Amino acid sequence: MEDMDRRYELRLTAEPSRFAVVRRIVQAHLRHWHLAAVTDQTLLGITELLANVYQHVGATAPCTLRLRAATDTLTVEVCDDSPDLPKARTPEPFDAGGRGLSIVAALCKEWGAQLSDTGKTVWFTVATSPVPAPALLDTVPLLAMEVPAAALQPVLAD
Repeated sequence: MEDMDRRYELRLTAEPSRFAVVRRIVQAHLRHWHLAAVTDQTLLGITELLANVYQHVGATAPCTLRLRAATDTLTVEVCDDSPDLPKARTPEPFDAGGRGLSIVAALCKEWGAQLSDTGKTVWFTVATSPVPAPALLDTVPLLAMEVPAAALQPVLAD
C-alpha cells in the first residue's frame, strides 16, 4: 500500500460527545492500515489533543484531525484556528487537569506544535515498526503456558 493511500483527514468541532465516534473512525483506519498494535496509544493521544482544543480554543471551534502512516511511523495532527501554542505543565499531585501533553509525550516517539497561517498544528508520532513493548510484558503466563507478548492482540472497549 502506498503512503498516498495511508492518509486521512477529518474536519470536526472538538465536542466531547463526538470523541467516541472519532476514536471508532481512527480505529477502523488503523486496522485497515495494519497498524492495530498502536491503536491504544494513538486513540489516547488524539483524545488528549481534541480535549485541549475543546478546553483552550472553544467548544464550537472547528479543528482538523489528520493521520499519515509512513513506513515506520504514524503521524497524528490536530489543527485549529488559535495561534496560542500549548505548553506542557507539571501539575500538583491533586490538580484535576494539566497532564494531557505529558501523557501524549509519554505515549509517543515525539510531539510538537507549530504555528500556521490560520492557527496552529499540534502533532505527535508513534513508532509502528517495530512496535516497542514494555519489558515486563515480554512473556505473559496464561494457564501455565508462556505466551509471547507479540502474539497478543489489544482489545479496546468504548
